Amino acid sequence: MTRDAPLSAVRDVVRERRIDLAAAYRLVHRLGLDDGIYTHISVSLPDAHDRFLINPFGLRFEEVTASNLVTVDMDGNIVDDPLRLGINPAGFTIHSAIHSARKDAICVLHTHTIAGVAVSSLKEGLLPLNQWSLQFTERVAYHDYEGVALDLDERARLVADLGDKFVMVLRNHGLVTCGRSVAEAFKLMHNLERSCRAQLAIQATGAAIAPVSEGVARYTAQQYANLYDSIEVQGTSDIEWAAFRRMLERTDANYMN
Repeated sequence: MTRDAPLSAVRDVVRERRIDLAAAYRLVHRLGLDDGIYTHISVSLPDAHDRFLINPFGLRFEEVTASNLVTVDMDGNIVDDPLRLGINPAGFTIHSAIHSARKDAICVLHTHTIAGVAVSSLKEGLLPLNQWSLQFTERVAYHDYEGVALDLDERARLVADLGDKFVMVLRNHGLVTCGRSVAEAFKLMHNLERSCRAQLAIQATGAAIAPVSEGVARYTAQQYANLYDSIEVQGTSDIEWAAFRRMLERTDANYMN
């Protein structure tokens, strides 16, 4: 979407991003990846003003809809807030940092799940133990814990640690995924969360772990990358995201309102 695109086309993209973002909030809730009213998912807007959408602070994720999302700029100014609830300052720090620095990160998704926090607290971090986690081989960034993310100075360090990656483990805190679409950020988080759960389950057995060679790990990661690129770059139909959307439409269709 170019900045000189027809206004009608921009409106269509904005509407679709609103709906996809609301869907992601509902899906994160449905899969048990939310944390009360905390954590966040954001999506950038296709305009010249460097703005993004994020959840109203105080709503649970199952209450988020396409129309009650808050529009905020990179300086933290609230542009539109239908419910007048404002936003979580910690969420602004993380999301504004990434959106400002990474224009390819259309969507940024952050969670505090038990499995994600547990793995983020391990010195070794995420391990390449199974097919889910192998996709992240050499594709995970790490950022050291600095306290609740209220200090805007932390944004520069977050961005430096993320680099050009789409996945980041916030040490002792949680997980972040970025995507060239809401769908990509959600699917990465879905697989990252399952990787963390599987790792903890494997480690809990105390049994010897079957090793995977570095060559196979890198090959598997590239296979996944090729799949994501086929959708985000080449325009292949995203049948997985469509299936998730259909699941919501059967039971939570009001997310589109």
